[in-house]
Amino acid sequence: MKYRKLGSSRLEVSVIGLGTWGLGGPPFWEERDEGKAIATIQRAIDLGVNFIDTAPIYGFGRAEEIIGKAIAGRRDKVILATKCGLRWKAESLGEMYRSLNPASIYEELENSLRRLNTSYIDLYQIHWPDPQTPLEHSMVALVMLQAMGKVREIGVSNFDVELIEKASGYARIASLQSKYNVLEREIESGLLPYCRDHEIGVLAYSPLRRCVKFK
Repeated sequence: MKYRKLGSSRLEVSVIGLGTWGLGGPPFWEERDEGKAIATIQRAIDLGVNFIDTAPIYGFGRAEEIIGKAIAGRRDKVILATKCGLRWKAESLGEMYRSLNPASIYEELENSLRRLNTSYIDLYQIHWPDPQTPLEHSMVALVMLQAMGKVREIGVSNFDVELIEKASGYARIASLQSKYNVLEREIESGLLPYCRDHEIGVLAYSPLRRCVKFK
């Protein structure tokens, strides 16, 4: 396995990471076998994959719980990336909402630490922008968590250049996670050059594209 430094951060990540959206199962995907999911994660680690990406919304916490079980006793072998900003009132697609107010971020972080069975997150990412919360409030909260040692690096997902520039005024942004594949290459015209020029790592999601119909 090859490894690269993620942007200008302190993280050395495998060039192939393990995304766990599918492992969460419903409501986005069919029910998953937990034993097989755990075995998949452990096999990936055995093969040198050290970067595992997840989010609370994946299976309404289930993906994080599965990862926590899979890495028990192997926390030092993995770089954990999870997210904040997508929440739910009930476990259904129609009950999801965005929230990046500081109190919500603090609560989400504690919930993720518990589910992942760890005391810190290597890369904590804003999942989606929240137009209802000033970005500076969210960034101050993330910087506080970083100062407390609960978050090593801060990343963003689904941000445009303007939002990345604004966020960078409050903290070093280690990475941008964005949709990118051979058929969807919009980020090549603006986001990729910007990230390259500013030493921000790029994490591609849906690298093989996807065709999903949600009910």
